[in-house]
Amino acid sequence: MNPLHTPDSALRLRPATAEDCDTLLRLIRGLAEYEHLLDRVAATPEQLRATLFGERPAAEALLAEWQGEPAGFALFFPNYSTFLAQPGLYLEDLFVLPERRGLGIGKALLQALAALAVQRGCGRFEWSVLDWNQPAIDFYQAMGATVMPDWRICRVTGEALQRLGSAG
Repeated sequence: MNPLHTPDSALRLRPATAEDCDTLLRLIRGLAEYEHLLDRVAATPEQLRATLFGERPAAEALLAEWQGEPAGFALFFPNYSTFLAQPGLYLEDLFVLPERRGLGIGKALLQALAALAVQRGCGRFEWSVLDWNQPAIDFYQAMGATVMPDWRICRVTGEALQRLGSAG
């Protein structure tokens, strides 16, 4: 992905690198604080380095910088639509620092990922949003997204995942 930066712009978007793991973790913690989930963050810079930049990267991240300083990020990975028989792009997290909101950073991140989805031949670009986060819902709808009212996320973690994985 080509970095988005124009000479007259204070905004630069670029793919995150292994050297950005400390910054990514600070932004992840900022997102978790906003979502009232800070106590659930177990990630470390070392884990991020291994899972995002190791032998088998599980996801990619796009870093937003405003006037040379970290301002936000988007973490995403490929998924697949059996109905379309096409790959898709799933946005796991999008976060812009509170003091940098309203500058077009979130919009630029979404537009860059949509362009990447088109470039990669994806049939869908999807993400989830917390039902209480009306500002985000309004923002996403203004960007053209449809909030899917009939779908719920299912999740298995921790001991339940261990049990399910060992059943058989």
